[in-house]
Amino acid sequence: MRELNSSLGEVDKDQAEKDLTEKDQAENSERGRTRSQPASIAPVSRSPHEVRSMKYGWLSRLRSYFIFDPLIWLYTLIMGPAALIAGFFDRDGRRMHWFATAWSWLIMKTIASPVKVTGLDKIERSKPHVYAVNHASALDIPVIYVNLPFQFRIAFKKELLAYPVVGWHLKRSGQICLDQQNPSRSIGSIRAALKGLQAGMPLVIFPEGGRTPDGEIKPFLPGAFFLAIKAQVDIVPVALVGTYELLPMNTYHIKPRPLEMRVGEPIATAGLTVRDLEALSAKVHKELEKLYYG
Repeated sequence: MRELNSSLGEVDKDQAEKDLTEKDQAENSERGRTRSQPASIAPVSRSPHEVRSMKYGWLSRLRSYFIFDPLIWLYTLIMGPAALIAGFFDRDGRRMHWFATAWSWLIMKTIASPVKVTGLDKIERSKPHVYAVNHASALDIPVIYVNLPFQFRIAFKKELLAYPVVGWHLKRSGQICLDQQNPSRSIGSIRAALKGLQAGMPLVIFPEGGRTPDGEIKPFLPGAFFLAIKAQVDIVPVALVGTYELLPMNTYHIKPRPLEMRVGEPIATAGLTVRDLEALSAKVHKELEKLYYG
């Protein structure tokens, strides 16, 4: 009996070793097939608001490079210095706001991209608000200036000061310069924006911190709504639809198309503190996504 048990043990051991060898061979074979197969390529995602019936070929490129772009630079070179001269006699930036609006109107008429505005009639303009706008294109600024029919100021990145004419205008017209690399340097601008909000001057901000590279709404910067909470003013989400497809990053090819500016319901900040920043930011982000993708 002892010998039988020993023999059975040896048989079981041999069988186990055989099974293990076959399993290893199968796994190695599977790994070899996996390595030999080419990696699958993810399909290229379409623009969120692409109009498939609209085609833009080489004629569209030539029109943009030789008509639209030169005219925009011409408007900038003419209106910019004129606005700077007017700025010496403009203490509150209202005259320079007029120049910015005129410059934007010329651009929007040139590129033939009509804007449909919805929801703005629900906003009580007698009260100051912080307008939180998605940022997808360099042409977002002209769209905003033409379609927000009241005085406002814009919070912009310090890097824009490096652009000729545009940087000068931003600095002279009372816009709010924010240094994202060194926030402590922005204290003066933040105080000026807070004072302006409390005095009734609306503020436009791009809470994503920069243009989206793919047309999708990106996460908001921490503290994007700090000023709204400090001033206890409502936040109005504003979705610009189609501006990414009109002029995305890293190109000068303007593709005229219909645009939309969708204005959402005001989001109250009354009673909130800086401890509520994260929850408030998430709420505004959700509402902006509803407007943009809806």
